[in-house]
Amino acid sequence: MIEFFDKNSIYIVLGIVLIIWAGLSMYLFNVDKKVQKLEKLIETNE
Repeated sequence: MIEFFDKNSIYIVLGIVLIIWAGLSMYLFNVDKKVQKLEKLIETNE
């Protein structure tokens, strides 16, 4: 098992980084949708 981590450490790090980027992208997408809803709500109340 240790040999696997020694030989493939770059791929493990790459996988973790990709998971983090995917999570951040999903979070920002959700925040953007909420902001758009708030902008529409503000426009209709003016």
